[in-house]
Order: sequence, then C-alpha cells, then structure tokens
Amino acid sequence: MKASHRLLVSQLLAISVLLMTTGCVVGPKFNRPAAPEGAAYPPTASSTTTNAPNTAGGDGQHFNDKVDISGEWWTLFHSKQLSDLIERSLKASPDIKAAQAALGVARETTLAQKGAYYPNLSGTFSASRAKTSIAISPTPNSGALNYGLFTPQLSISYVPDVFGLSRRTVESLRAQQQQARFALAATHITLSSNIATAAIQEASLRGQINATRELIAINGNMLKILREQFARGYVSRLDVSAQESQLAQVEATLPPLLKQLKQQRDLLQLLSATFPNQELPERFELADLQLPQELPLSLPSQLVEQRPDVRQAEENLHAACAQIGVAIANRIPGFTLTADAGSMALSAGTIFAGGTGFWDLGLGITQPIFDGGTLLHKERAAKAAYIQASEQYRSTVLIAFQNVVDTLHALQQDAEGLKASAAAKDAAALTLELANKQLQSGYVNYLSLLNAEQGYQQAEINLVQAQANRYADTGALFQALGGGWWNRTDIPQN
Repeated sequence: MKASHRLLVSQLLAISVLLMTTGCVVGPKFNRPAAPEGAAYPPTASSTTTNAPNTAGGDGQHFNDKVDISGEWWTLFHSKQLSDLIERSLKASPDIKAAQAALGVARETTLAQKGAYYPNLSGTFSASRAKTSIAISPTPNSGALNYGLFTPQLSISYVPDVFGLSRRTVESLRAQQQQARFALAATHITLSSNIATAAIQEASLRGQINATRELIAINGNMLKILREQFARGYVSRLDVSAQESQLAQVEATLPPLLKQLKQQRDLLQLLSATFPNQELPERFELADLQLPQELPLSLPSQLVEQRPDVRQAEENLHAACAQIGVAIANRIPGFTLTADAGSMALSAGTIFAGGTGFWDLGLGITQPIFDGGTLLHKERAAKAAYIQASEQYRSTVLIAFQNVVDTLHALQQDAEGLKASAAAKDAAALTLELANKQLQSGYVNYLSLLNAEQGYQQAEINLVQAQANRYADTGALFQALGGGWWNRTDIPQN
C-alpha cells in the first residue's frame, strides 16, 4: 500500500473513532417487564383433584410447582400411537416449516442490517479512448489530441453510528427475530396440543358410538317385545308408538356421532400433513390412554417466561422501544465519511507508475431542517406504538393466567364429574343386575330388564364423555403452561 493510501485510511479511521467515541445511543433503554406482583392461582385450583376409585382415568391428580414440563409431555399419556402421530406430524407440518423459514428470514435480515456497522468498500476500473477538439487545450499533459485513459479506483464510504441509529435498528430487528423464535415455539405447542385433543375426542366418539349402538339394539328388542304383546292384546297401541318414538330418537343420535368421528379423522389427517386418501394407521381408544397423575404447575413468575405468546408480546414491546430511538436519531445530524484512492494513466502499462495516483477524503453532515413535521410525527407515532405494545403485553399476561386458572378449575370439575358419572354407572349396573335376577325369579317382565340395560348404556356414554373431558383438559394444562418448548432440541434456544 502506498504511503498516501495508508495516510488516507488512517485519517478515515481517526475521524471514525472520534465520532464514535463522542457519540451516544438516543432513545429509551429497554428493560424487561418485571413479573406481575401479587399474581397467584386460587388455592382451590391448585390442590389434589378428587379421586374416582376403580375407574379408568379416575386417579387423583396432584399439582407440583417443582416439576418441569417435558418437551414431549404427550408421552405421559403412555400411548405409543399418540406419540408416533405427534412426532411424525412435527416433522411433516408445513406450518412448522413455514415458522422455521420465517425465523431464518428474521435472522438474515438482522445480520444484513449489521452491515451498517462497517465501511462500504467498492472498487471500479474504467478504460476509455477519447479525442480532444483542436479548438480547446488538449486534456493530457503530453498535448496529444487522441489519448486513452485508464482509471482503477477504490472508494470507501462509512456512516458512523454517532447517535445509535444503526444500533437501535439492529436492536429492533433482533427483537423481531426473537418474536419469530417464539412464534416457532407456539406453533410446536399448538400443533401437538391440537393433535392430542383430536385424538382424545376420537377415542371419546368411538366409545359413545359403541354405547349408542348398544342402546339402539336394546330399544329395538324392546319394540319387538311390545309389538308381540300388542298383537296378543297385552299392551296398547300407545305403548308401541311410544317405544317406536324412543327408538327413532336414539337412532337419530348415531349419524351425528359418526359424522363427528369422520371429521376428527379428517382433522388428524390435516394436522399430520396427510392427504384425505392416505389413511392414518393410528386408531384411538380411551382404554389405550393413561391419565398423568403428577402435573406441573409453574409459579406465576415462571409462567411469563414459559408462555411463547407472552414472550412474543415482550419482544414486540422491545422492538417498539427501539423504534423510538430510531425515530429520534432520524431527527438529529447524520455524518458520512467518504474516501477515494486510485490511479489515472494514459496507458495500461503505466497505471501504477509514480505520479499517477490520486486520493480524496470527505466528511458530510446532514441535518433535517424542514420536512413538514414528518419526522416529528413519526417520533410521536413510535412513542404511541410503544404504549400500545405495553398494553398488549399486559393483556397477553392476563390471558395467560386466565388460561391456566380456567384449566385448573376444569380439571377439578372434571374429577368431580367423573366421580359422579362413575357412581351413576355403578348404580345403573346394580339396577341392571337386580332387574336380571328379578326377571329370572319372575317378579318383573323383560321390559323392565331392557329399561335397566338402557339406563346402563346411557350411564356408559356419560362416563365416556367425562373421561374424555379429563384427558383433554390435562393436555390443555400442558399447553397453558407453555408446553415445555425450552426442553426441545428442535427449537433454537437463542
């Protein structure tokens, strides 16, 4: 490097250091919102749930605030089919792949903006052939009218971040990158929770369909007996008509259940990125699921750290804070450093000969003077956007706590409902047993036995629904607490 070029670079660096060391970062400094003070769960919603002995899914559930949430929480249901379907879906989901791509976009956009921290260096080379008019002085010192001109040149431009415009911009983009990361985590949690809920609903529908078909068979037998008795004059036509109406009502409940089951299968195919003509190998029954007994219950201070939607709202607040600094920096002077160095020769062979070099160094300052209030109102808009993001964050935190408490209350009531449904089924089973014995002893007719069977099957449907509610709300608790995304290796931690 020639001495002149070294001098040029050293001067540029000296000016840059001077501007940077005397500069500052304008705008407010972002501080993470503190955990909400006084936030707590109702005592009645954070204890051990009611136990329903000798009932599938009837075990009591204990809430433990010292238990971390597994990144594969669905394995606690001990269903290989459910685990296989969720893991396969997480790998195939276009929503997750889109969220991963969005994170990549945000990351590369942040890195691109970081380029503003460094000088912009470019090189050019031009070669031309010209003829000067004889009426004016010849351009080259040789006095030749016809000449060639060869110019290699190196240009440097640099915008020192004196008042933090670039740093605030990168800060905002980095917050948006974090938003994309938490969006990816939320997509994971939503997909796994939706699959678990759909699988549990399918299992519930299969149980209800089986019980409903039993009810249809029972009512059909009852109608057959009544018609025989009517033919013999033992019962009236009104009795037969009443049973025909009862059978029709029970039969009418089956098609909606079959439709819902088909729709649940369609939903599972959609969630697993499977086309309708590709049948899923998994079939779900409530008997194949186990109810998790030890449930996590994150402390209120942990909840705001774990919920992806809360973290997204926090990063949105961070980005809005940085944008205030960007708006302020745009209203104050901006500095630009430029430098050019090169050679200008009349022949290619003398490009690097002595005396052909040139250089220049420049400093530019730009200060907005009048823009019709554009920059002022942009700053005010940025401050208003920060207030908006702050209130949105607060709203998201409140919703997060509501989700958890609603789920805790639901689990308590689900346990009570399952216990009552189990008791009703036991009572119906005892009634059926007594009716069967009385029929054998000749104390009651067959219609009494069928009525007892019908009551038992209806109690079975209610029990199936109560079991499904408990399984589904258990899965909802894991979702409400954040789904353990921080324990998964396929979600970037930073």
